[in-house]
Amino acid sequence: MREARTMGMNQPPHDAARESALREACERALEQARRGPLGANPRVGAALLSPTGELLATGFHRGARTPHAEADALLAARERGLDVHGATCIVTLEPCAHAGRTPSCARTLIDAGVAHVLYAVRDPHDIAANGGALLRDAGINARLWSDALPGSVGGDLTARATEMNRRWFQATRESRPFVTAKIAHTLDGYVAAVDGTNAWITGEDARVEGHALRSTVDAIAVGTGTALADDPALTARDAHGTLAQRQPRRVVIGERPLEPHSRLAKATHGPEHARPLLYRTRDIRAVFENLRAEHGVEHLLLEGGPRLISAALTLDLVDDLWIHEAPTLLGAGTPAVTGLGIGTLENRLDFDIVPESLHVSGSDLLFHAIPRARQQTPTKGE
Repeated sequence: MREARTMGMNQPPHDAARESALREACERALEQARRGPLGANPRVGAALLSPTGELLATGFHRGARTPHAEADALLAARERGLDVHGATCIVTLEPCAHAGRTPSCARTLIDAGVAHVLYAVRDPHDIAANGGALLRDAGINARLWSDALPGSVGGDLTARATEMNRRWFQATRESRPFVTAKIAHTLDGYVAAVDGTNAWITGEDARVEGHALRSTVDAIAVGTGTALADDPALTARDAHGTLAQRQPRRVVIGERPLEPHSRLAKATHGPEHARPLLYRTRDIRAVFENLRAEHGVEHLLLEGGPRLISAALTLDLVDDLWIHEAPTLLGAGTPAVTGLGIGTLENRLDFDIVPESLHVSGSDLLFHAIPRARQQTPTKGE
């Protein structure tokens, strides 16, 4: 291993001005991370400091197939004609060591000539992990925030970075996809009327946004009840009904067989890559694990029905609840969720609304909600 480069900001390790600059850069990185989308990839932000402590640039990851936060910040600096050699990169997650859809962030930082990298949390993903070691092997001073800043400061910043991606960390630890459950319901919580009709509770704008979501996920799943009742195609389409270029893998979970003449049943005889995956089981945890291990599904969308989504909620397998709420009332019908087994208010399932997701879509309200932790887990370094 080459000797690590000298401290980049020409200050003693615990100098107050240096500490203040690092702390502010961590705040800026967290601010950038919050701009990223929820999904199969973690929300990551980065900030670049000059050797003397000035903020050079910031960046964030905008989702699959886009530059990671570190690369985004480096690009922003270069577009302004700024020299990043000897800079310090502050990032909310350990730079990835793996080159896949995008280059290795650790290698990108090495090639850019940065001198120091401070990251909030170690990457738990087997494929992408160990970027810190790669950086240190290249002579770069790479450390956790909690090691570079005083205990209370570093601990608080680390906890915030961890909480931002808490559900992504959980999905990764459990070797399953990141799961988004989408529910379109009335003000009083129904997804269908008493006679079973449900087309359409929400408006056209909400449906367009729903199809846009379908085009970003790796797979979309429904239970056999929904497959039998609605005969869905489970495809991603634009506002004109044209199929999107990227289509999710279609998944049906449940013990009942499909209607032979249904669209999903007919698709089982089509091209292998487009055939629906049929799981004749109620063990949804095993299904989710299989989807990731055998089919490479990193982001799974649950679209119904209430029993499937409720089962996933009960097992704490929903990472992101996508809600379309229509300004209408039914008074009775099929509830959005059912059978959660909650008998007292103390056992309720609480969620936190993602503020930046809250908006009006046509005449409907759309927002994301993240499940609150059901038990406390360690935060330092995950």
